[in-house]
Amino acid sequence: MSFLDAPRWNRDGLVPAIAQDAGTGRVLTLAWMNREALERTAATGEAHYWSRSRGRLWRKGESSGHVQRVREIRLDCDDDAILLVVEQEGGIACHTGRERCFYRRLLDGAWREVEPVLKDPREIYGDG
Repeated sequence: MSFLDAPRWNRDGLVPAIAQDAGTGRVLTLAWMNREALERTAATGEAHYWSRSRGRLWRKGESSGHVQRVREIRLDCDDDAILLVVEQEGGIACHTGRERCFYRRLLDGAWREVEPVLKDPREIYGDG
C-alpha cells in the first residue's frame, strides 16, 4: 500500500492541509491537497497544493517566491487532515502579504484584522 492510499480523500479527491511554522509553531494557512500535491510535496520537499479556485496544482511560492520548505508531513488520527511543518521563506504565507492567513480575530462580535501586512501584495504579485 502506498502512503497516498492512507488519507481519507473527500468526494472531490481532496484533503485539508495545514501549514505550521517549524520555528514558532504558529499555524500559517489551511489549503487543500490532492494525491498529486501530496506526492509532489513528499518528493520535492516543497509544499504543493490543489487550488480549488484555479482548478490546478500549484507550488507554494511559485509566483510570490514565498516557498514552504517541508520538514515534516503528518497525517492526523482520523486520516482526514495533513499537517505540514514548514520553514516559510520570506516570513509571508498569505497572499495578503501577512505572515499567516489567520490574521482576523473575533472581537466583540466582529472580525478584526489584528496582524500587520508585512509587504504590499502589489509588490509581491504586481498590479494586476
